[in-house]
Amino acid sequence: MKHSEEQLREIVGWREDLVKQIDKHTQAIETLEKRLLVLDSMLKESSFTKASSLDSTQKTSEENVSGKKSIPITSGNDGKVIANAFVTPQQVEIILEEDSGITADIPPFKSFFIDRIIGEMKRKDMLDVDNGKIQKNSIIDYVINKSGSDIREIIIKNYKEKERVNEIINTAGWSFTRMLENIKK
Repeated sequence: MKHSEEQLREIVGWREDLVKQIDKHTQAIETLEKRLLVLDSMLKESSFTKASSLDSTQKTSEENVSGKKSIPITSGNDGKVIANAFVTPQQVEIILEEDSGITADIPPFKSFFIDRIIGEMKRKDMLDVDNGKIQKNSIIDYVINKSGSDIREIIIKNYKEKERVNEIINTAGWSFTRMLENIKK
């Protein structure tokens, strides 16, 4: 099928227009991805209180009978204690305040805290198992205990690294703060 010269010019024009639109949208997507990275970085820096930066007297001021360190997890909005984290060499136990009203179905608990944070640690551990670096029974795991529908405690076993403890506690605080905001909406 032969096209006239005028038709070919029109087709070339359409093609150029499509290429321009693709470039424009590609640049827009790249810009959005960069903004997302910046926002994630800002959230990470400003919303979380690093466990390592907590006042050492605050860290050791509360210890339960078994000698586990208690680290308060507070709301980023008003500083109210939402939960306490008890850290042992084997696990991190996060016990929520009785009246928190936090349930597992409130976002971003599952999507962010469980799937993204704990899930990513689990994926890394599974790779380490595949590569022979750790045993299968050393993979990070968690248990959620409830009182009715409310989350009562979250136990994270096999965290292995101090950095993971900090990340777990920080992201739990951020997640609980967002969850409380979502309850109020």
